[in-house]
Amino acid sequence: MSGPGASREVVRFCRAHDGVRIAYAVHGNGPPMILGKNWISHLQYDWDDPVLGHLLDALGRVVTVVRYDERGYGLSDWAPEDFSLEARLGDLEAVAVAAGFDRYAVMAMGQTGQVAISHAAHHPERVTRLILNGTFAGVTDEYRANFEEYFATLVQIVRFGWTHTDSRFRRVFSESLVPGATESQKRWIDEIQPLVTSKDTAIAAAQVRQKSDVTGLLVDVAVPTLVLHTRGNRMAPFDQGRLMAAHIPDARLVALESENMAPLAGESAWQVWLEEVTVFLEADRASTPIQSARSEPVEHLTEREVELLHLVADGLTNEQIAEQLTLSARTVERHLSNVYRKLGVSGRAARAAAVAHILRN
Repeated sequence: MSGPGASREVVRFCRAHDGVRIAYAVHGNGPPMILGKNWISHLQYDWDDPVLGHLLDALGRVVTVVRYDERGYGLSDWAPEDFSLEARLGDLEAVAVAAGFDRYAVMAMGQTGQVAISHAAHHPERVTRLILNGTFAGVTDEYRANFEEYFATLVQIVRFGWTHTDSRFRRVFSESLVPGATESQKRWIDEIQPLVTSKDTAIAAAQVRQKSDVTGLLVDVAVPTLVLHTRGNRMAPFDQGRLMAAHIPDARLVALESENMAPLAGESAWQVWLEEVTVFLEADRASTPIQSARSEPVEHLTEREVELLHLVADGLTNEQIAEQLTLSARTVERHLSNVYRKLGVSGRAARAAAVAHILRN
């Protein structure tokens, strides 16, 4: 393993209710968040991932990330008998218990959306907030017409090409996940697929998952929800993101200008993604006090908030700050609102009081 966080990370294991061994790992600082990754999941190679490694590193600067390999994948048991939604829900719950967290945010990517939605709907007392990134609740009627033929074709590709020496058979998946990636990034996905799971497990898991549908549970999700969806997502069309945001009562949809499942590090959409996630998780961070150098409890200001306050102290307006940091003015306002709340200041004097705080420290 290499990359940020790899040298200090320990992979642990827990048992699901049916005895299946689930691998999980923890990195970062701050309030806890359980991350459900897509089907290309292997804890051992996370920090070498040129496609999503930047995302994991960035999240660890905001929250304590608990990520795990789903049953059948990565370092978890490869050949479980049960791939049902109920079994997968049990895996998430087992990881939460093993990691020692009673309350946590949940982020779902790719095919883990149904697990996260169901868990949040049934356990609002545990889930503080929900992030749905490039995922789906079920197969829409519009998509279903051609879905069975499409799925059968993918199964045949997996059956023949999953372990074939010619990785071009697996390129169909890398092209679908990240069509905007570089050749080396796509090649990494091509090559890691047979290391993630066996072809038999990949087919068995997919056959069960494609029949799952939690659309009916969307109205029961009673926690703040952020839906991040790229407009060009080929694995989960943008309509899926819109559907989830429309039916979850306290949801907000952010449309990202990208054709990849999640924005790559070099895309402008990546900065939008990072800002949205950081601001959305602030409420959880605000409830996790840290110790200052004087050992007095204080609420943590993020690096971005400190940066904004220094620019405010320099006399810049919100619009000027937004232009300098390549943010929207609305995002700057939301950051400053979080700062004012953390510092316990309000009204017309809030801005001046916040500047005084940053100059003192």
